[in-house]
Parts: sequence; C-alpha cells; structure tokens
Amino acid sequence: MKRILFIDRDGTLIEEPADEQIDAFEKLKFTKGVFRNLHFIREHTDFEFVMVSNQDGLGTEAFPEDTFWPVQNFILQTLESEGITFDEILIDPHFPEDNAPTRKPNTGLVEKYMNNPEYDIANSYVIGDRETDRKFAENIGCKALILSDEGMSWDKISELLFAGERTAEVRRTTKETDIHIKVNLDGTGKCDISTGLGFFDHMLEQIGKHGTIDLLIHTKGDLEVDEHHTIEDTAIALGECILTALGNKRGIERYGYCLPMDDCLCSVALDFGGRPWLVWDAAFTREKIGEMPTEMFLHFFKSLSDAAKMNLNIKAEGQNEHHKIEGIFKALARSLKMAVRRDIYHYELPSTKGML
Repeated sequence: MKRILFIDRDGTLIEEPADEQIDAFEKLKFTKGVFRNLHFIREHTDFEFVMVSNQDGLGTEAFPEDTFWPVQNFILQTLESEGITFDEILIDPHFPEDNAPTRKPNTGLVEKYMNNPEYDIANSYVIGDRETDRKFAENIGCKALILSDEGMSWDKISELLFAGERTAEVRRTTKETDIHIKVNLDGTGKCDISTGLGFFDHMLEQIGKHGTIDLLIHTKGDLEVDEHHTIEDTAIALGECILTALGNKRGIERYGYCLPMDDCLCSVALDFGGRPWLVWDAAFTREKIGEMPTEMFLHFFKSLSDAAKMNLNIKAEGQNEHHKIEGIFKALARSLKMAVRRDIYHYELPSTKGML
C-alpha cells in the first residue's frame, strides 16, 4: 500500500513572514534543512509527496494570483532542481471564516486519498508547523510531524521517516506487581510516572527529562509487603521497553557519561552491545532515601542492565547520598541520550561482528 506525506508549504517548506502572505520574492526564504532532508526522503523512502496549503483569499484584491504564482513556481522549480518533486499540489484559497470543507484542518481536498484502499493512511503523515496541521492529521487518520514541537526539525523528520519511530510499550503483571510502561526514545522528556514511591518517581523522571525520552511508567506493587518487587519489576519492564524500542540498533552511537552534582561526581558508561553486565562502584550509608531502600539501587540497575541487554559501568563519589543517587540517574539519562542517537547517513550496525 502507498504512503503519503501531506506537506504544508508556509512555515514548513518556506519560512512564514509576519503578515502570513508570501506575495513577493523578497519575502521568500526556505526553511533550514529542507533541501537535504526532502531529497533524502524522496530518494530513500516510498512516500508520495502531496503539498496541501491554505492561501487565505488567493484570487482576491488582497492577494491577487499574479503575486502568488511566480513565487509558487519558483519554489517548485528550486525544489525540483534538488530532486524534490510533488505528486500533487492542493491549494485552498478560502478565508477561515468561510468554513470551507476544503480548508485545513478540514479534509475536503484529500478525501480521495482517505477513501482509496490503495493508500495506507494510518502510516502516512502530515508535516506542518501549526496545531491546525496536527488537527488535519487527526482528521485524516494519519500521524503528524510538527516543526514547532520541541526537538523537531527537518533532520529529525527524515530520521523518523527513514529509520522509523522508536517507541515501545510493555505491560507486566504478576501476583506482586502490575506495570504499564511506554517509551519514546525520540521524545522530548515528557514524563507520567507513578510507582507509589515518591523518591523512585523522582529518579525515574531524571531518565526522561535528561535523556529527552518520553516515559509513561505506572506501577502498582505490593508496597504493604515492602518496596522490593515494585522497584525490581519496574526495572525489568523498563529495560524490556528500551530494548524493544531500540529495534535493529542500526545507526545508533551505541556507547555513551560523567557529570558532577554539587559535592558528587557520577559516571555511567553504557554499551548497547547485547551483553548485559553491571559494574557498581557506589556506596551508601543511609538505609533509605525517601521511601527507597538504598540496597535496592544496585538491584535496580542490575535488573535494568539484564533486561535491556546493556553493559553498565556505574561509579559515584561524594558525601550527600541524595545527590549521589540523583547524579547516577542523571548520568544514566545523558548516557542513554548519547547512545541511542542515530545517524541515518551511516545507517549500519556499530559492530565489526555484524550483530548486536
């Protein structure tokens, strides 16, 4: 089945001026990275390209067509010179107050694709820069890549379209715990974490925030017994989720960190080489930090290492026990961020053995 990229024009292919109307060549400026990345997508994927653009009042006295088409044709010719062509161009001239069914985010212009079984709409995308583009994607029934989102760029768009989104979801239920975890390795650090242990939640949030990984972790455990099962099983499920999200590991940096936190110095060296191992060099004298037993810190990272099939070498020195363990979690997050980074221009396994 065919997949489509429904690509916005103003603010996406070209920068949008303050008056939101590109009716003169001196207003024209292409967005950063658009040429290299659209060419890469065109050459290395099977997506069809469909431009869908609202042009408010096109053809009226306020926006005569003879000021629009010279610029539009120049845009298309310039893109074509870089190997970027569109399978169809759809332009709606209505004002917002017209409530036209063909004006985005309404779907009148693209219903021929939505109602055609030849197209895989669920795995197609809208690429835009506004919330209306996101709504447009929702109305079509496809996905959205929005340039105004934190961390999104044309470089990121081409990576996701070529190498795929790295998300995973794990549900793990035993007699002792009920766990639901979702991970997006290419996220922005959004976290929704609830384990029943406040300090543990705070530490897990460090992984998402400082690793720019979207994390949903909901754990219900037998805390009336103790904290052991909640912490251990969460580590196992999180490790499984990370491993699944990594997929084939092609193009990843593979290795990844050392950071200070006040009186402490923490390092977490990591390798996604497929061979789990933990080296733990961190001592704690307090029995608990918050509701979390310090003896469980080693156990958490051992379970995480085993489940994610990664080598972890963790060291920490310092006096403040809270700072020490928080520094370790932050260093883990930065190490993960470094190791999972992908290079689609060198899209191969980072291994001489040919497997990880």
